[in-house]
Amino acid sequence: MKKMSGEAVYVVDGSRSPYLKSTSPTKAMIASDLAIKSAYPLLARQPFSPEELDEVILGCMMSGPDEANIGRVVSLRLGCGKRVPAWTVQSNCGSGMQALDCAARNIASGRADLIMAGGVESMSHAPLLFPPEMTSWLGNLTKAKTFQAKAKLMAKFKPANLKPIIGLLRGLTDPTVGLNMGHTAEILADKFNISRLEMDEYAVLSHQRLLAANEEGRLVEIETIYDWNGNIYDHDEGARPDSSVENLARLKPAFDKKFGKVTPGNSSQITDGAAWLILASEEAVKKHQLPIMGRIVDATWAGNEPREMGLGPVHASTPLLKRNRLNLDKIDYLELNEAFAAQVIGCCRAWADDDYCKKELGLKSAFGQVDPDKLNVDGGAISVGHPVGSSGARIVLHLLHTLEQRKATRGLATLCIGGGQGGAMLVERG
Repeated sequence: MKKMSGEAVYVVDGSRSPYLKSTSPTKAMIASDLAIKSAYPLLARQPFSPEELDEVILGCMMSGPDEANIGRVVSLRLGCGKRVPAWTVQSNCGSGMQALDCAARNIASGRADLIMAGGVESMSHAPLLFPPEMTSWLGNLTKAKTFQAKAKLMAKFKPANLKPIIGLLRGLTDPTVGLNMGHTAEILADKFNISRLEMDEYAVLSHQRLLAANEEGRLVEIETIYDWNGNIYDHDEGARPDSSVENLARLKPAFDKKFGKVTPGNSSQITDGAAWLILASEEAVKKHQLPIMGRIVDATWAGNEPREMGLGPVHASTPLLKRNRLNLDKIDYLELNEAFAAQVIGCCRAWADDDYCKKELGLKSAFGQVDPDKLNVDGGAISVGHPVGSSGARIVLHLLHTLEQRKATRGLATLCIGGGQGGAMLVERG
């Protein structure tokens, strides 16, 4: 993939919803609700009208039955007008970051000046599907014209055909290798000799950092939202003040029941949420006198072994940094999405491993060490949550705020993607 070139791409503002624990669909907001409620205050404070956007691009993995091309649905409901094109990106966990990359490249090439892009997911509304046998039976029933034909089909009905296919479980399973994402994390734990204790310690640190960020008011990107019953949501619901290594040690492995180390406690949380950024060209910044949060410098996407899905950040970030003549030491802060503690630790060990870097990345030696004091400094998906379509946008948005708050210059946001892929985005401030 070639380096992004052309016009400068600025991030001028952004917002996100609180990340909410998945609940029953009767209580939760659908994905378009979350996207709209978090975007309203963002658009309301802009000096331009929503109709002046050139595009709206939204990442989402599992939009609902009334949300076909959810990007367009959301755009129209936000008042962007019928003339603003809007579209949807589906790239599993990378969807939100992919939306940002598409927006950035359109601005860099001169095709657009002002784009709102981001990601959303309501995992509470992951579908329940009928198995093929049931859909075939229903299809035949609708075609039957006579009472006798219908009665004959009714006699063939099997109650077992009503057993649903759980969309969330299928969606978190790679059909090409037949592994749930948790099993791929177990593979990394074995590959890099990561202990259960190390995973649990990392998970506790994620919670501690998120709680500290909340107390110190660093999560300024969160917008207060309201559901249709008037309930107020103003903070991420996943933080656990009582999280400890001792408590996590009591949890049983979730995927490899007998020998596994990956548990619900050291994995990302299933959550609902949305995140947005507004990207602008230099011309748009001047025209509307927009503030500048930072600049999107470059982005890269890479494929890797699906059984080792979690190492995608290594495969995407390494060429991105190399072609920008950077190494890990030159990154002030790093947001590496916490799909699993084993996956984050595995990425850090892969970068520091001579053998892995030589064989898998074509390097002469190890790429470098990740400074733990610069990694996910305000927690990550283990504590914040991981609404898959939204996370890629969230980590970029929060990274820009981190750079501002800590008076730093350069940041890297990266994440693994189901199916054996990785995405990485390089941003700068100042």
